[in-house]
Amino acid sequence: MNVDDQVALLMQGTEYGDEALKSAMARELRERLSEGRPLRVYCGYDPTSSNLHLGHTITMRKLRQFQELGHEVTFLIGSYTALIGDPSDKNKARPILTEAQVAENARTYAEQASRILDRNKLHIRYNGEWLSELSLLDLIRLGQTFTVQQFMARENFSKRLDTSDPIFLHETFYALMQGYDAVELKTDVQVGGTDQLFNIIVAGRKLQEALGQRPLIGVITGILPGTDGVTRMSKSAGNVIFLDSAPEDMYGKIMSLPDSAMGTYMRLITRWSPPVVEDYERGIAAGQYNPRDVKMALAKEIIEIYRGEPAARAAEEHFRSVFQQGGMPTDIKTVKVDGAPLLAEFLTESGLARSKSDARRLIKQNGVQLDGRIVADINARLEFKNEAVVQVGKRRFLRVVR
Repeated sequence: MNVDDQVALLMQGTEYGDEALKSAMARELRERLSEGRPLRVYCGYDPTSSNLHLGHTITMRKLRQFQELGHEVTFLIGSYTALIGDPSDKNKARPILTEAQVAENARTYAEQASRILDRNKLHIRYNGEWLSELSLLDLIRLGQTFTVQQFMARENFSKRLDTSDPIFLHETFYALMQGYDAVELKTDVQVGGTDQLFNIIVAGRKLQEALGQRPLIGVITGILPGTDGVTRMSKSAGNVIFLDSAPEDMYGKIMSLPDSAMGTYMRLITRWSPPVVEDYERGIAAGQYNPRDVKMALAKEIIEIYRGEPAARAAEEHFRSVFQQGGMPTDIKTVKVDGAPLLAEFLTESGLARSKSDARRLIKQNGVQLDGRIVADINARLEFKNEAVVQVGKRRFLRVVR
């Protein structure tokens, strides 16, 4: 690719909330790429949980683009910053994790990231290597670069001030530590989501400049909405698609996305180039492409990335059989049932519903079937002779036997 094409690809799906800032970052990126050398690129990941979901992969896909263009990419595991907790997207302090929890989560992060990134061209580092060596005096000197007003102006801090919710002093250390990561790695480009805008554009650039380095370029990616197409994908919101999901489940959840979310998914988590995404969006708007067909191509593309082409093809065939042709999967899990338990309780205990209230909601909304018959009574019992199939929604099946 020439430099202009690289900039177009690398800036695809970025959001800064300020067009002037976006133009400045694109201009600096073009200048740095024009130097004709591999750029030092990194993104940091705090292993605060053990499972990654599609929302986590946005920045990894961007790192993969840098890898494929020949740049030097570091996958930085925040083994030390995770002990503090990033306050950037939170309205309260994060819980403090133990070193053992962080170590175990870090192991699974590295394993799951290898599905996206070229492991042979990847540097994996842990920021505890250098942050654990900082003295109290070092931290104070880093703090001299910033003012309290800069931190209090951050949206999540200012909101907490307005509502008198506590802001703990240790939360202000996080940006200093992440900024020092950029210094230690002599970073040209740092990738991160919009929730990292302050940590990258303010803390990272300012700290590098104060310590005699050329300020980094921030490639700030958008945030992926969950399966509802609106709210940010997160485990707590219940709108998540985990990387470890079965291919059939992942495919079905992507097909359930609102059409309005497809453009965001195409730009943020596929391998498709800007012209391909633009063609799909223009085609849908002009009525040349059926949104369902584009969504199927999107689902297949995403599963190919993480599970390979055979798994994607099988997931597509499963979807066609079960949902388009009214069929039923052949590999339904079987459980034994005694008596006639309340259906709502059975749905909860079997994992077909998240809670009893969720089970009752599903029943009220005609979302539960027993052998193809809708069950609408929330007080109904699971009554059957020898064998039956319980179906919840369009994708969840369970065979029950005596």
